[in-house]
Amino acid sequence: MVQATGAEVRREITVNAPPERAFSFFTEHFDAWWPRSHHIGEAELAEAFIEPHAGGRWYERGVDGSECDWGAVLAYEPPHLVRLRWQLNGEWAYDPDLEHATEIEVTFTPAGDGTRVELVHRGFERIATGETLRREVSGEGGWGGLLKRYSESLGAS
Repeated sequence: MVQATGAEVRREITVNAPPERAFSFFTEHFDAWWPRSHHIGEAELAEAFIEPHAGGRWYERGVDGSECDWGAVLAYEPPHLVRLRWQLNGEWAYDPDLEHATEIEVTFTPAGDGTRVELVHRGFERIATGETLRREVSGEGGWGGLLKRYSESLGAS
């Protein structure tokens, strides 16, 4: 399901795992499902990380050992919520100006034998190219495809 209203993108998927496992796989095993093509560093992506605590880094490490920040962990409340600050601009480059940051909130709610994973990406109005970026992340090449990949990887793990 997709909704893109104003400056917000909403995506959700139900995965076949309890909330504890769904949360852990999304955060602590982020690198296991994040596509290698989705990186901002000059070097090819070796690993991608969400540090498991509020105030932690959200970043990538290239095959050459270089690191590029993507943002930060704003809230880390296993197994229910992770909130991330996204500091990428419309050109897919890191922007250190916090006034331009968008926010991604992911919640994990029990749903029968599985978990409903809801992702909300908001704050696109903060950046000059926000509407273009919002359109890109709302499509199947954005959060829709990423959540599908997450679900498939979780099921295979």
